Amino acid sequence: MNTSSSSIEQARVGVGVLVVRAGKILLGLRRGSHGAGTWALPGGHLEFGESPADCASRELLEETGLMCRSFTHGPFTNHVFQMERKHYVTLFVIAHGVKGEPQIREPEKCASWAWFTWEALPQPLFPPLHSLQATGFSPAKNPT
Repeated sequence: MNTSSSSIEQARVGVGVLVVRAGKILLGLRRGSHGAGTWALPGGHLEFGESPADCASRELLEETGLMCRSFTHGPFTNHVFQMERKHYVTLFVIAHGVKGEPQIREPEKCASWAWFTWEALPQPLFPPLHSLQATGFSPAKNPT
């Protein structure tokens, strides 16, 4: 096995934020990175020393301008993006007390934000979100 630092493949940790309002979930249409053209939750990479809730709060504000008072832990998924040779464990958190209206704050990463019911999510979904939905998890059972 080649162990040079430039060739070591490692799993990364992502955080996906479930924002539910009036029975609908907030999704963004990805652009500019892996998963471009798919619908995904707000979120991003967990940084060194950061808690999942801190990551969720930071990413939610950076991407949408939304502020949140608290988060609860949700499920996680494990996904390998074969073509990109990337491996992510995605921790999902449920946002509570979200204030504001979503804005496109990173247009190079997100084309639009929209609200959808969990039962009628748009296609295609970003693979970790697709995997979460396939587990039978429902944000309706975890009210915000």
